Amino acid sequence: MSKPEYVYVIYIQTTPEKVWRALQDPEMTKDYWGRRTNRSDWQQGSPWRHESYDDSSDVAVAGTVVESKPPHRLVITWARPDDVSKPEKTSRVAFDIEDAFGAVKLTVTHSELDAEMLRAISGGWPAILSSLKTMLETGAAMPMTQRSWKG
Repeated sequence: MSKPEYVYVIYIQTTPEKVWRALQDPEMTKDYWGRRTNRSDWQQGSPWRHESYDDSSDVAVAGTVVESKPPHRLVITWARPDDVSKPEKTSRVAFDIEDAFGAVKLTVTHSELDAEMLRAISGGWPAILSSLKTMLETGAAMPMTQRSWKG
């Protein structure tokens, strides 16, 4: 039986280059992603970490850069830090960035999900991507995503 995937498509009035930068720039991700940053050199095969902006030892997710084609496609593996070496606990996220009618179509495909991870990301991606859109279009992310989401 195949594992489920989660697909979210959003249109943003911006450029592919700005979306690409926003996915990687710690000063931007902290505002729309619950005070978390994505850290890597973003080269194929390199590790990446999704860590607290305020405490880099607080890593929520980690993985490997599978594909990096600026500014149109980024594919990463996604796992909790203790599960990075366990294929059955590792999922995959593809960010596809396309020009669309003078705007950008961002498609996030999170695949190879186990049931627990599917539940966790199903509420997260809509909030994160909505705040990313708001930030790129208005200059400020949504307040709910500018603070830590820790309990």
